[in-house]
Amino acid sequence: MNTAEILSRLNIANLNEMQEKTIASMAENKELILLAPTGSGKTVAFLIPLIESLDRDIKTLQALILVPSRELALQIESVLKKIQPGFKIVSCYGGHKREIEENNLVQTPAIIIGTAGRMADHIRRQNVDVSKAKFLVLDEFDKSLELGFVEEMKFIIKSMPSVEYRMLTSATNSLEMPEFVGMKNPATLSFTNPDSSKDDLRIYTILSDDKDKLETLFKLLCYTGNTSSIVFCNHRDAVERTSNYLNEQGINNVFYHGGMEQIDRETALVKFRNTTADVLVTTDLASRGLDIADIRNIIHYHLPNDEAAFTHRNGRTARMQATGNVYVVYSADEKMPAYITEHASAFDIPAEVELPAKPKWSTLFIAAGKKDKINKMDIVGFLTQRGRLKSDEIGLIEVKDFTAFVAVRKSKLGPAIELIKNEKIKNKKVKIAVAR
Repeated sequence: MNTAEILSRLNIANLNEMQEKTIASMAENKELILLAPTGSGKTVAFLIPLIESLDRDIKTLQALILVPSRELALQIESVLKKIQPGFKIVSCYGGHKREIEENNLVQTPAIIIGTAGRMADHIRRQNVDVSKAKFLVLDEFDKSLELGFVEEMKFIIKSMPSVEYRMLTSATNSLEMPEFVGMKNPATLSFTNPDSSKDDLRIYTILSDDKDKLETLFKLLCYTGNTSSIVFCNHRDAVERTSNYLNEQGINNVFYHGGMEQIDRETALVKFRNTTADVLVTTDLASRGLDIADIRNIIHYHLPNDEAAFTHRNGRTARMQATGNVYVVYSADEKMPAYITEHASAFDIPAEVELPAKPKWSTLFIAAGKKDKINKMDIVGFLTQRGRLKSDEIGLIEVKDFTAFVAVRKSKLGPAIELIKNEKIKNKKVKIAVAR
């Protein structure tokens, strides 16, 4: 498969400068460090040379992509599935049943996308042999270091003596290369932009009259209205407290953090993506690896821990030539760091703001998915024929391995559920309910 075929399947007209230079560099160098901001297209940049390196005559593992989070693993897997390279691909990550992964690994894949902890576990259990893999990608490597996966990555890389191509990506350039990575003379491409005040990203500071800043946050979300917004907090308990307060005040939102069950995290992200909720309250877990388009506002309810965290949070908006707003909410006793103030301007929330209108969509949960041979067209057919919904009353559909989620016009949801509650989808009775 060549580059033109890959771009065609991804519906991409042209590569950007970073992607072109990355692919050209990998053709000349066996070791590459790529520094580029979140949302710039790094995944496509490393997947093209990786796919072009695969050999159909080789039946052992050929490439390993190590990532810091399950969300990033799923995002890369979804891009590969769109490309359909004709090779077996397996994802391995925490929160996924290990037994399912073990079954998927019985027939050796050509590509594995995995988190360090889960991959180290599979290697120790001898579920997979990585010793002959020739292509290694360490995606968002700095985040893996931050999360403390050093020992696992050391073990994995030590188990890969046949690696010929090593590629490391990072969104920040403040990175010291550990010796265990095994890079001897890497080429480096840097596309990081030190200027946070670029035209497409507007940064504002908002002084809160109250110390806990909740009322200020509420008024700000009333001001931003029904536009997609992510609210960043520094701790899990603060995420839930903030989310509960906003719900009490009438701001429809979902929350997301690392302490949640996987199904609850998936549901929250689905609701945010399909506009059942316009506001996502989260920790820095959502600052990388999430594939969510058209986020208009980033709100720092808590000040970021450092400049790198500030950069990663902001990277969720103003992506691919779109514009975005960053709001930093602070109280009088908080000291604003220079990396924020030197690029920001003060902002006063208007005195009169109105509560945003409720979302027009709700999310339907279906307890069946890809492994049950159910796809998007099956769901559309079921809802139009059995639920008597029109095509414009059905929104975004996401089908997972064992579940599916469908956005449905809120005004039509009740009648549709009554019509389908005793019906079968593809001759199978499955649980269908409003997603909680």
